[in-house]
Amino acid sequence: MSNPTVVGFSGNITRPSKTRAFVELVTRDIAARHGLSAVTYDIEDVGPSLGTARWARDLDSRAQPILAQILAADVLVVGSPTYKGSYTGLFKHFFDLIDPAALRGKPIVLTATGGGERHALIVEHQLRPLFGFFEAFALPTAVYATDKDFTDGVLRSEAILKRAAQAVDEVGFVLANRSAGRIAAE
Repeated sequence: MSNPTVVGFSGNITRPSKTRAFVELVTRDIAARHGLSAVTYDIEDVGPSLGTARWARDLDSRAQPILAQILAADVLVVGSPTYKGSYTGLFKHFFDLIDPAALRGKPIVLTATGGGERHALIVEHQLRPLFGFFEAFALPTAVYATDKDFTDGVLRSEAILKRAAQAVDEVGFVLANRSAGRIAAE
């Protein structure tokens, strides 16, 4: 792979955001551990054209490069705050604009945040099916963090950090096997 990249994308619309901080932490860890370049975005970065876009081509010049980086990434880390038991609407809308084949085979780390434990299955019941539709390679370890896992917006929970490290390890396995030709992108 030439100049491999990991891109984080968070479905939050406010800053500061625990979700973005969490996605960024995992993205940076993957980059540091596996020698990838990294960048993280959120809905705020995409800008106002997202709300009115009916097709990817409707996104403005602020959003188009973000979409292009997501599509070109070797690894994606996605995350959303939990809103009424699911991901945010604009997060889903962003992915609705992407061609269904565009993420086929792409390794994706699933993360989410929420106010409490009762939303922990968002990663399995909402995010995993969404990226299954795209035939993306959602890694086995998905990570959910609650408000109590953060201190001053920084993830501090040893259990959650350990689980995130497990997902980072899985990325290494996928990258090694992809470069060996065992996991096809299409």
